[in-house]
Amino acid sequence: MEWSDGKVRCKWANPKNEKYIHYHDEEWGVPVYDDHRLFEMLVLESFQAGLTWECVLNKREDFRRAFDEFELEKVCAYGEEEIERLKNDPKIIRNRLKIQAAVANAQIFRKIKQEFGSFSDYIWHWTDGKVIYENDRSSSKLSDAVSKDLKKRGMKFAGTTIIYAYLQAVGVINSHEEGCFLKHSG
Repeated sequence: MEWSDGKVRCKWANPKNEKYIHYHDEEWGVPVYDDHRLFEMLVLESFQAGLTWECVLNKREDFRRAFDEFELEKVCAYGEEEIERLKNDPKIIRNRLKIQAAVANAQIFRKIKQEFGSFSDYIWHWTDGKVIYENDRSSSKLSDAVSKDLKKRGMKFAGTTIIYAYLQAVGVINSHEEGCFLKHSG
């Protein structure tokens, strides 16, 4: 594919979508250690189930607004009134099960933070703090294990495929393709 800036990117990056190009170039596969960002990405990845990442990414700012900038304590405290507000927000994905899961998952995220000191410590302990380099997959033994543990803790929309995409998004797994200018960066 011909890119206007001459850089070669992963095939999935849409050259016509500036948000997608920025996401590919600046975020995807970059190791994340900040719990606030790890929480945001976990919520967004759960909303991707059955949809494209581009669809979620295009609504990211609306999700931030709707979910109080992903302030964990605020989302943990959401009750039926907030769930209804989100269900009626036309600018986000209005799936009641995903919205309810986001609230319940926030509470589980908080418990994991309390247990491990941070969610970052939890997610990175699976690889002893190392980035895994692999591509052309949608799941792995790692995503199977993390998914199984999160589900055991009660998380919803945390299947192995969603968790694999999450691990890629937060840089635990770097999956930039051969030829991509970001292959093995980070």
